[in-house]
Amino acid sequence: MNKADLEEKQERRMRYGFLALLLLVLGGIHFMDPAFYPTVYQLSKSGDLGGTITYLRGFGVYAVFVSFFIDVVINIVGFLPSIFISTANGLIFGLFWGTMISWLAETLGVMISFWVMRVLFRSLAKRVIEQSKTLTALDSYDSWQAVAAARAIPYMPNGLVTAICALSGMSFRSHMAGSLLGKLPSVALEVIVGHDVVHLGEHSLRLTIIIIVVSAVYGAVWWYMKKRKQRERDI
Repeated sequence: MNKADLEEKQERRMRYGFLALLLLVLGGIHFMDPAFYPTVYQLSKSGDLGGTITYLRGFGVYAVFVSFFIDVVINIVGFLPSIFISTANGLIFGLFWGTMISWLAETLGVMISFWVMRVLFRSLAKRVIEQSKTLTALDSYDSWQAVAAARAIPYMPNGLVTAICALSGMSFRSHMAGSLLGKLPSVALEVIVGHDVVHLGEHSLRLTIIIIVVSAVYGAVWWYMKKRKQRERDI
């Protein structure tokens, strides 16, 4: 066995070892509290904001850690909405800390999800990309800027973006950098909007201004990208 094969084998062992550790941690949570995952699933599925706040506050000083963990798990799974936990974080911990907690938790969750997809479906991803013209074209946009642009869109399904990134040739570092940068504005917007909708009587003016500004910014970006593509076609 040559050096390259040996290094690949060691890397494979490390990846599967980390995956086993992740499953052990997630399984340990279920062993300690069998009702934890079903409760999180029901709260996420129903979007029960009041129930979420009551549930988190029931953990007292540990609420921030529980909230962080729930947000990570939701983003690992990918198909459950996280807006309910982001809004709850803003209402419980305040806008600044609610945004920080949600931002870091969501970023960690999508990074783990990306890594797991790569470990389990790496070979499949290569074959799928080679057989698909769309994914082959997408594979050329394997930069942190592309990830940041996708993550910056509020309420964008995290699982979809993560799956596309995992199927591309994107590096873990590019995905991490793009997710960190892109997640911050989208999460901040989700937290603030959710908070102000709940307290609409007090923050209706701020909410209106935010909606107008965000709509203008995203509209300008869309217009710029459309014009840029048109110029590229004309060349």
